Amino acid sequence: MSGYKVWIAAARLRTLPLAFASIILGSLLAYSQGSFDIWVFLLSILTTLCYQVLSNYANDYGDGVKGTDADRIGEARATASGLISVAAMRKAVVLFSILSVLFGTALSFYACRDLGIYYQLAFTLLGLLATWAAISYTVGDKAYGYSGLGDVFVLLFFGIVGVGGSYYLQAGTWDYSVLLPAGSLGFLAMAVLNLNNMRDREGDARSGKNTLALKLGERGAKGYHFLLVIGAFDMAFLYNRIHPTTNWQNLYFLTLPLLFLNLKKVLKASRPLDYEPLLKQMALTTLFFALLFGLGKAI
Repeated sequence: MSGYKVWIAAARLRTLPLAFASIILGSLLAYSQGSFDIWVFLLSILTTLCYQVLSNYANDYGDGVKGTDADRIGEARATASGLISVAAMRKAVVLFSILSVLFGTALSFYACRDLGIYYQLAFTLLGLLATWAAISYTVGDKAYGYSGLGDVFVLLFFGIVGVGGSYYLQAGTWDYSVLLPAGSLGFLAMAVLNLNNMRDREGDARSGKNTLALKLGERGAKGYHFLLVIGAFDMAFLYNRIHPTTNWQNLYFLTLPLLFLNLKKVLKASRPLDYEPLLKQMALTTLFFALLFGLGKAI
């Protein structure tokens, strides 16, 4: 592999559906209430794209320099394998940090143009925090991903900020009940991270990366996974009880067989490699869930 293909592989574009899921759901919820701006949506997607690529490059860099990816399971990481130098990956992190801030600021000022400068600055600050979070997961001596806090930040940025923030930027108003679908997406994204960490727990233990899955142990991590998936579905169901529309609102029930299959296979998994296909399936199921839940409310 050479040239741009190495950088595309390191960007891990297969993680984008999970990142886009929260933007899609938040935007569809706003649309269901009569608010939607195509430019806000496109800027949100572009900003999220930058955040996710930044996160993946920073993760590749941070784990690479710490030696965490030396014997990882799954696709090889560019920094650890020497396909991209440490210096080059550091420059890529800087570049996408700048792009994330630029697109995030443009989104904040455009979407909040009728709300005033304080709202524009508040969302710009939120964008800066998202940029910091994308980098600090594995980069630095106090990387929060090495202390078992990755799940908290996934809930915050893939769930509350991703769904709730995109809803607010579209609707220009806030509804606390949106925290329920935001929590649903956050929990499903946490389930994806948990599968990733269950797969990597042996290597993480050797490198001192104390993820929550490692702290809980295999049995505890599996129980935690079940709670996340069931909790996500329950929060979506409760939101529909609070905001009933038509029978289409139950469209997301179509994801039940996929979620059940995932839970069944997690229960049977006994080797790190068993989690690799479940990780991809869970990420795509999360996107499917977001699309069906949002469309069910919008129809």
